[in-house]
Amino acid sequence: MGEAVVLDIGREALYTVILVIMPVLGAGLITGLLVAIFQATTQIQEQTLAFVPKIFAVLAAIGFFGPWIMTTVVEFVQELLRNIPLYLGG
Repeated sequence: MGEAVVLDIGREALYTVILVIMPVLGAGLITGLLVAIFQATTQIQEQTLAFVPKIFAVLAAIGFFGPWIMTTVVEFVQELLRNIPLYLGG
């Protein structure tokens, strides 16, 4: 297995991780921004008010995007396993 193959596998793995994590991070980011704007306008500085909605938003995003995330990760792993003979030089 050459250095280029290892780098290509690593690049594809990082791309897949970034692709599947973006919807969940986006939901948390948008929720955090909305809660921060709400806290700034109402002058409420309660830490749990910022934390709890983000937890629910991330859980909802995982529930909504979960099947797509699983499909994407399974396809990536299947492609890796399918190409093991090619990676080993066979």
